[in-house]
Amino acid sequence: MKLEICVGSVVSAINAQAGGADRVELCDNLFEGGTTPSYGAIKLCAERLSIGIMVIIRPRGGDFLFNADEVQVMLDDVKMAGDLGVQGVVIGALKANGHVDVELCKRLVDAAGDLDITFHRAFDMAVDYEQALEDVIDIGCSRLLTSGQEISAFEGAERIAQMVEQAGDRLVILPGGGINARNMQKIIDITGVSELHMSAHVSQASGMDYQHAAAFMGGALRKEEFSISVASAEKVGQLKQIMS
Repeated sequence: MKLEICVGSVVSAINAQAGGADRVELCDNLFEGGTTPSYGAIKLCAERLSIGIMVIIRPRGGDFLFNADEVQVMLDDVKMAGDLGVQGVVIGALKANGHVDVELCKRLVDAAGDLDITFHRAFDMAVDYEQALEDVIDIGCSRLLTSGQEISAFEGAERIAQMVEQAGDRLVILPGGGINARNMQKIIDITGVSELHMSAHVSQASGMDYQHAAAFMGGALRKEEFSISVASAEKVGQLKQIMS
């Protein structure tokens, strides 16, 4: 069993490695489902980590229908990630009709060269999961991150099991979304997967002595300003122990 930890900072990536994670998915803006991290974050992770680093290529939150400028951003970011020496990239795009944008995704795969390719949870917004799975395989991805098109991988476990059967040895199905220490073994038993994608974050108090409470930096739906979410090495270690 392999454990991939979704991380939103260099600190979290280092903690995930310390806890025994096999791989990290490096993102920014986890509250929006993950967007492309900065050059500096990718570079430092590549320098500090010995485990696999998968960089999400997503220029913004929201839907997965991208315009020409956003496509160019993604192509450039794929090249940047490869130049910085990561293991792979995480891509995904849909057409307006809900089908996988095979043409665009193949352009991203071509730009990635020898990098490992995961198709992200844009898949979970696709109109026809069986056709979408065949499209992802045709694109040339080696892995598919999915919750089974449900709000969590636990609720989508039966469908994920069907996808594992459909994919066979053509693609690794990577369940992700709402997986935790309480439900992970049940998901493994139902789906028969060999990899899991999880978060192992804890809330860490800010080091600020002075905390101004009258203003905030985010939108109305927001996390507490003086609390930092980081991956916990101890929590990752506990998850790995359950998996073994």
